[in-house]
Amino acid sequence: MSNTSMSSTAMSSNVLTVVDREGAAHDLEWEPDQSMMEALRDNDLPVLASCGGTASCATCHVFLEQEVFDTLEERSDDELELLVEAEGYRECGSRLSCQVGFSRDLNGVTVTLAPEE
Repeated sequence: MSNTSMSSTAMSSNVLTVVDREGAAHDLEWEPDQSMMEALRDNDLPVLASCGGTASCATCHVFLEQEVFDTLEERSDDELELLVEAEGYRECGSRLSCQVGFSRDLNGVTVTLAPEE
């Protein structure tokens, strides 16, 4: 692969910083065809994602910083219903990572894994 190909591949993904449940930070690549949950799971972070991304469990619950949370689409009724019952729910900050799609605007964001259910 040429240097040009490698740099264009690197530029097509986002950098996502994930704070795990022990407080350690991990920088990972988030590809355009992935939900946030898929990026977490595919990089071996402890996200169970039991339902496979259909918003029917809360095992991919994460916390986003307020300024990032405010830029995302509203949570669906189904997502909100699951989150309200989840451990550590935050009215402004809790999301199911399977419901957060890739966006260039999210390059460089930090996400924190919620406590395990």
